Parts: sequence; structure tokens; C-alpha cells
Amino acid sequence: MRLSRCQCVLILAVVFNALVLFCLVLLQFRLDDVNREDTMLDVSRKGPVKVIERAVSRPVWDRVTVVIREFEEFENHLAETVRSVLYLYEYMRVVIVADKVPYPPLSLPDEGDVRVVFLKTSLDKHPNVSCPGRFVNTEFVLLVPDGAILTTPNQLEKVLNTFYTQHPEVKMAAAKVGGEMTSQCFNMDVNLKKWTLKYQQGDSAQNTCHGLDGSHIILMRTRDFHSLSQPYRRPFPQSLFIQTALRGWRVAQVPTTIPAKKLFTDPHNQWKHQTRHESRLKTMYEEFGIKKVSLTSGKVEWYGCRKETPRCFGTVVDDMPEYLYEDRWTPPCCLRALRETSKHVFHILEKCGARYWLEGGSLLGAARYGDIIPWDYDIDLGIYKEDIEKCPPLNMLHQEPHTDKEGFLWEKAIEGEFYRIQYSAQNHLHVDIWPFHPQNGVMTRGLWTQAHKQDVNFPEHFLVPLRKMNFVGVQVSVPNDVQGFLELKFGKGVIENPQYPNPNKVPM
Repeated sequence: MRLSRCQCVLILAVVFNALVLFCLVLLQFRLDDVNREDTMLDVSRKGPVKVIERAVSRPVWDRVTVVIREFEEFENHLAETVRSVLYLYEYMRVVIVADKVPYPPLSLPDEGDVRVVFLKTSLDKHPNVSCPGRFVNTEFVLLVPDGAILTTPNQLEKVLNTFYTQHPEVKMAAAKVGGEMTSQCFNMDVNLKKWTLKYQQGDSAQNTCHGLDGSHIILMRTRDFHSLSQPYRRPFPQSLFIQTALRGWRVAQVPTTIPAKKLFTDPHNQWKHQTRHESRLKTMYEEFGIKKVSLTSGKVEWYGCRKETPRCFGTVVDDMPEYLYEDRWTPPCCLRALRETSKHVFHILEKCGARYWLEGGSLLGAARYGDIIPWDYDIDLGIYKEDIEKCPPLNMLHQEPHTDKEGFLWEKAIEGEFYRIQYSAQNHLHVDIWPFHPQNGVMTRGLWTQAHKQDVNFPEHFLVPLRKMNFVGVQVSVPNDVQGFLELKFGKGVIENPQYPNPNKVPM
């Protein structure tokens, strides 16, 4: 049976359509497989998770810029670290950030895209020259410490994959450099209002925290890194973790280790490095406004004022210390000095048998907190004027100021008829003692200062008898009706409704 030309064309059309349909079905299966590889969701995790993008979608060198910040110019392995990066990723940009022009000069590979940026500006250069950010325009920045040696592409791929599989609050992924595979994980409470930083032991059951001990390569998005106030501040990564913890960001540990070359094996260079590190640490805390650091061991480090230095703030105007305008409270070092000074004065007054009591804001702090008001800057006491002669340290002030054997400076204030005991001759944190005398059943000073608007005459019955209350960790004398006394001075509800001394200037 012979087929007509029309039948042949029809058969060919059917076969062609069948082939097209087969190809479309095969292509759909292939696309489904690709989609399963391109997008993986960790369904075992609670809450939102990130989508994993295939690493092959764009080459790593096109998505990551290596930044080396922490190194010493007098001894380093920068050349070896850079070579290890360029050996794996020929086209990856490496940016080395130095405080100033290194001396002796750095010895770096000639090949590759390697930039050295000096943060110290020069009068004859445009300020952009000292801006490392203009060379970091990839999606990610990889912060690499001096001496780290990348050996396989798998190391960076693990870091990238770990980053992608974390909760949104995890903004960093880190791999240990040298030593054991995991590091000590810790959390941080950064309280700028109180000028404090507290380290806390991390939960061993979790693989994320605010910071890590030791040396690490750290991956984060460039936009996050450059949103920090001082991303290139040294020492690194301590400064990085403080800034990220303040924002609530966390870091995830990657179960891999990066080999490292040893540094500072020479005792002199080791001492030199440690000395510079401690100096940078102190400068960093000063820049960040952190004056008290509590370590996980329980040790406390102080970076504020001391007995031999001036206090942390200048002359107070309108009863409002300068730190209140910065939305901060009294620095903890100043509070510590006030507590020491007041305890010293309490001890002497008790020993003399003088009738004294907490006054003004100090009494308000005792009633409200059992301590100094967190934003107060001095201690106020009242005393029976006739009892001054009982206490030689006060009675002798009619002649001249004197410093006692503990280093506290006693003087008669130049602002009015009262006495002032300062933390030291250099540090003017102080206790003021205001003499009162009874007159027809009313306690009066006879002369009031404009700086203390709450100073008014009051009935003597508030002091007969005096009672004890806890303040700065000791029992001190206070009026027998604390609430009534304070409301006479400041107004109704003063204990329950805290406010700054001059709320018209800075509201609570």
C-alpha cells in the first residue's frame, strides 16, 4: 500500500510533535532537579531560615573581598596569607588596611589585585584615599587575620554555606584559625547609657553567640560591615564584636580549622605586640565610651577616672552634667569614687558622734534605689552646725584645706557656707556637708545657694530622732519620715516619679 504525499506530511508532523513533547518533559525534570539543588530549606530549624543559593551561580572571587586589618608591621606573615588566597582565587581582591604607612615596608606578591590602604590622612591627598570601603564593593567581606593560610576552596565554601543556613540575627560566620576547631563562645551586654561592657559565658548547646575567643576568619555582608560606626577600629576582632553585639547581631561557628603560621616567637616581639595590643584596647574603650568591663572570670577592668586623674566630666551647669545631654548616666568609675568618698565620710562622722543625715538627691537615691541615683554626680549631707567642732577633720577647715592619710581632700567650699570632701586633689568627685541649726523648732542654714533649689527650711521633728537606712552598702542616718521630708523638698510623688534635675532641658 502506497502512502500519499499528504499522509507522509501528516505522519512527519505527528512524529515531530511527539519529539518536541518528549524534550519538553525531559527539560521540566531537569529544571526540577536544578531547583532542588538551588534552594534548600532547613526544615528542622524553628523560625525563619535563609535560602541557600548555589555557590556556582557566581564565582566566589566575584562575591567576596578579603580584608586584612590586624597585623604588626614589625613582624607579620602577610605575604604568605595573601599568596594562599591568590593561589585558590586568582582574581579575588585583597585589601590590607594599615593605620599608617608601614615601616619597614610590606613585602607583598606582585601578582593579583592587592591594595594597601592607610587610614592616616595626608594633607596633600583627597580624604577618599584613606577610605578602605571604596575598594570593597562585593556582596561579602572576608576578614582574615595575619598568618592565616587558606589551603582548599572547601574552607570558604563551608563558611558561605554556614552563613546562608542561619537565622536572620546571625550576621557573621567564622572559622577558627590555628589550634582547635571550636572556640570559646561568649555573649556580651553592651550598655552605652551606663558605660559598661559585660562578657557572659555562651551556651555550649548553641553554635551562635555575640563573639568568639581567639583568631578567626569572619565572613559578613559588606553592607552590614560598613554600617558599623568604626568597622576598621583595632584591636580586631574585639572592636567588631562589641559593635555587632550592640546591634544584637550574632556569629555562627563553622566546623573547620584554617592553618596558621606562628607569630611573635621572639620574646621581645611578643612583649612589643602585647604592649601595643593593651594600648589599642584602652584607646578603643575610650573611643567607645566604655569605662567598666566585666569578664566571664568575674574580674573587672576599669578604663575611666581614678584617684590620680581628673573626673570624667567637667564643671556642671544648671545642675545638669554634660553626659545627660549625650543620653548617658554617671560613669561607673565616678559612681565608684562617690561611694568610696561617702563611706569614708560616714565612718568619720559616726566616729565623731556627729548628728548628720542624707540630704536632697542623695536621700532620694537611698529611698528609691538604696544607692546613688544613677545620673547623680555628688553626695549631699546635712549636719548640726554645733556638732562640727566634734569632728577635727571638719573643725580644722576654718584654717586651711588638708588631705588625710587616705588621700581625700577636705576643704571649705568657696561657693558658700558648707564643707566639701573630694575624692582627691586631682579628682573632684565629692561629698558636700551642709551645716544646719535649729531656730524655734525649724532647721535653717540662714543662707541658701541658688544652685540647690530644693533647699528650704524644715521642721526639726524630721530629725528627732534620726533613723538608719541602707545607702551605698552601709547603714547611714536619715530623717525619721523620709517620704514626708522628700516631698517637702521636691514635691508630691518625687520618689515614684524619677526625672532629671532640669527636665525642661532634658526630659527623662
